[in-house]
Amino acid sequence: MAKSSRNAHGTGTIRKKTVTRNGKPYTYWEARYTEGRDPGTGKQVQKSIYGRTQKEVREKLQAVSVTLNTGTYTAPNKLTVGEWATIWLQEYNAKVKETTLDAYRKTIDTHIRPAMGNIELSRLNTETIQKFYNGLLDHGRTVPQRDNDGKIIKKNGKPVTEEVPMSAKTVRNIHGVLHKMLAKAVALKKIPFNPADNSLVELPRSTRKEIVPLDAEQIGEFVQRIQGTKYEDVFMVALFTGMRQSEVLGLTWDCIDFKAGTIKVAKQLTRRTENNEVYHFTTPKSNKGRIIKPASTVMDILKRRRSKQAQQRLLAGEAWESENPAGISNLVFANELGGNLSQNTIRTNFKEIAADMGIPDARFHDLRHSYAVASLQNGDDIKTVQGNLGHATAAFTLDVYGHVTDQMKQDSADRMQAFITGLKKA
Repeated sequence: MAKSSRNAHGTGTIRKKTVTRNGKPYTYWEARYTEGRDPGTGKQVQKSIYGRTQKEVREKLQAVSVTLNTGTYTAPNKLTVGEWATIWLQEYNAKVKETTLDAYRKTIDTHIRPAMGNIELSRLNTETIQKFYNGLLDHGRTVPQRDNDGKIIKKNGKPVTEEVPMSAKTVRNIHGVLHKMLAKAVALKKIPFNPADNSLVELPRSTRKEIVPLDAEQIGEFVQRIQGTKYEDVFMVALFTGMRQSEVLGLTWDCIDFKAGTIKVAKQLTRRTENNEVYHFTTPKSNKGRIIKPASTVMDILKRRRSKQAQQRLLAGEAWESENPAGISNLVFANELGGNLSQNTIRTNFKEIAADMGIPDARFHDLRHSYAVASLQNGDDIKTVQGNLGHATAAFTLDVYGHVTDQMKQDSADRMQAFITGLKKA
């Protein structure tokens, strides 16, 4: 049974309807409105809005009327956040680097999809998103517990884990992916506005993590400790070139020019998100290659590496590079069969050495920071350091290592004062 009435503004028809559910009458209200015309048939396209009361439906209908009149109308649909995420990843990121797309996919699959994937896209609101961010800040990351020496605690052979707050920077990165994904939905008129807009959500303030490079004494101790170890060459090249771990492990022999004494950083070796055991080459982080001219010690290390690898290749015979994925070959830092080295293995080995040195919180990436700080302290100008590190701009390098240049300015002032004092005495 239905009772209808014309809406006061003439934008649609409101009807009271009663149906039977589980043997009992259930009453609700329906408003029908014209969305537009089908471009194929020319016929009017009718849509419905539902609610428990006439007032609720009337308010919804009036809101739709406003959007129709202002050209901001979006058709209601049952598309979920998870479904839209899949579409967005597949169809609207063609110009994005593969590594960036992998990062988007990982963020969505690890955080966004589990928390909001089943919510209808049109029903996702700012409050839900804010609660999501707040939850990440409170207990959004699972990490292995470590003992006083920095080693992972295990029980029954498995790491013991704990939930810890997620960093503000990571939450902001997750927000960036969600915001971008929803912005495209707005552009395609799937939703009327972006509920993750920066003016609506409260984001945590992100502070740059203090870099902790190895000082001169620690560098000396580190070099002594790695002598004769399996990954000595990897650590030495990283420490004295400032190359990222993925760039060192992705270095190929065609990028080494012994005559010119240069290294071309043209690619990096990274793992695919869908399968962490599968590696592939991608462009460097800044999308630009660079040529660095390291100390002669580094080139000597590479020469010895080439000789040693030639011996390994003879011993391996036909097995050399037999297990390498397509396209990954000619690696400078390879295993005994020419295959790529594992990032996790290198990282774990470094952590064990650092823990033995009494710096369990040190990261492989700190070797890059150590190189940059040593370069600046030994007189390299900021533009040279920027080029060697592969930063997009010198301003970024200054931002990261500003505290070092501040100290250099003070040292310069002290030297000038000593010079002035000497003039007075003369």
